[in-house]
Amino acid sequence: MRFCPHNDRRCFQRSTRLRLWTIAWRYALAALLLVCFIACSGERQRQETTGLRVGIEAEVQDLDPHLVTGVPEHRVLSALFEGLVSLDPASGQPIPGVAASWEVSDDERVYRFYIRPDAEWSDGTPLTAQDFVLSWRRMLSPTLAAEYAYLLYCLKQGAAFHRKEMTDPGQVGAVALDDHTLEVHLERPTPYFLAMQIHMAWYPVPKHVVEKYGPWEERGTPWTLPGRLVSNGPYHLVEWRPNEYIRVKKNPHYWNAGGVLIPEIVFYPIENLQTEERMFRNGALDMTANLAFHLVPKYQRDNPQVLRLDPYLGTYFYRLNVTRGPLQDKRVRQALSLALDRDDLCRNVLRSGERPAFTFVPPELALHSDSYRLSYDPARAKTLLAEAGYPEGKNFPPLEILYNTSEAHKTIAEAIQRQWAQTLGIEVRLTNQEWKVYLSSLDTLDYSVARSGWIADVPDAINFLECFLKESGNNRTGFASAEYEQIIHRIYDTLDPEARRTLMEQAEAILLDEAPVIPIYFYIRRFLISPRVTGYTPNPLGFIRWQMLQCTP
Repeated sequence: MRFCPHNDRRCFQRSTRLRLWTIAWRYALAALLLVCFIACSGERQRQETTGLRVGIEAEVQDLDPHLVTGVPEHRVLSALFEGLVSLDPASGQPIPGVAASWEVSDDERVYRFYIRPDAEWSDGTPLTAQDFVLSWRRMLSPTLAAEYAYLLYCLKQGAAFHRKEMTDPGQVGAVALDDHTLEVHLERPTPYFLAMQIHMAWYPVPKHVVEKYGPWEERGTPWTLPGRLVSNGPYHLVEWRPNEYIRVKKNPHYWNAGGVLIPEIVFYPIENLQTEERMFRNGALDMTANLAFHLVPKYQRDNPQVLRLDPYLGTYFYRLNVTRGPLQDKRVRQALSLALDRDDLCRNVLRSGERPAFTFVPPELALHSDSYRLSYDPARAKTLLAEAGYPEGKNFPPLEILYNTSEAHKTIAEAIQRQWAQTLGIEVRLTNQEWKVYLSSLDTLDYSVARSGWIADVPDAINFLECFLKESGNNRTGFASAEYEQIIHRIYDTLDPEARRTLMEQAEAILLDEAPVIPIYFYIRRFLISPRVTGYTPNPLGFIRWQMLQCTP
């Protein structure tokens, strides 16, 4: 240790300032090196790939199609896997996928799919009708406990098998008549059955590979790692560096390999919107997952040809844990909803064309003629909170808003934090978690209020409402209502469109009145896409047929 010759206060202050400046410079240098690393990494990746570079919002939870629920995962998995039927992004109509054709019975309860004779897994193993039968049984297995198992309840005996009311998987309504003929029996006519086939819950998974690394119905086995994962889509996995990138290459065993136009796609899990936008500007990304709200006017003015503001069939909302503290009281939940000025949020915070959500189901799905609608009513909100025992917010414990790491989610949470504090007088704290931890918190109800979003799996209102069945893996609120359950099951059995719509409005009215969720706004898809990318067609589901895209050098 060097002894200072000027052992007085001034010398101590100078020494302290010197140390603080040294620390500050070190942090600044570290930040600069980090930015350079990101830029250089992006540039290196740009030079190494002749394909497409795509941002996704977060590191994927897994690459097992039966165990994931998020948009980032679906972006990647829709390149790796393919269902019986795909979707024409332009028309929104089902088109052949693994099945070259299909037939439907007059009562719309039996579908017969004809699997392509040249369909193969990426390891060259033939893909057969039995692969779908076994995969759907796995998805419904109570042992696997898949969050999206309820999507397969339309299969005959599918719900009974998942609920353990029946234990013979052979009774589930999917039968391989031969290697290339799959017959599907439904519990009831399901108008959106074909459209559901683009969802990862219906994708086949390779039993001959999964069982090399663990039991067929066990969660989290390592079969999805690079060098192990075998898929059946237009691309196959070649590299996965967690929190850095996922690289997929054209699958030579895909039935239409000659029609796949981009040889390689690299997916980047970028949570920081500024980093993602900077990489796009520097030419290291061709497509972003998102764009910060405040940058939309700049791109509209200076570079509109790369800006996309596309329709997106989804709702941004907050989940409320109805099993925790004051949120067990419906009046408190209603007060939080009534104290939210959605118009102000969309007009002054989002500013990208988002619409305030006074219902949970987007209006494009033809509900809400006379249904229950939310409103902004601060006086009523204060009254309800007082009736619940918290006048002017007194004695109300601090309320936590949980969100997955993102500047956009943080900005929205801060705005809502101010509104609730000003209107209700309650203290609101913000907590962010990275994607996987955040999902775990939702699954275990380890939160009070949590940021959420729902993007339609199929263009039908029931897809928004059935999430909040008690047994749904996507409920994640603790909400349960016998009346709500009864109405949803009546919807399943109702064929008349008008009667069905009326029932769905009744179900939504219960959901909004009980308030396990607070709808905030209806999405638009706000992102950047390079002029070198052609063939992209917007659609309300946000579905991308990667094999249709092209990239110029």
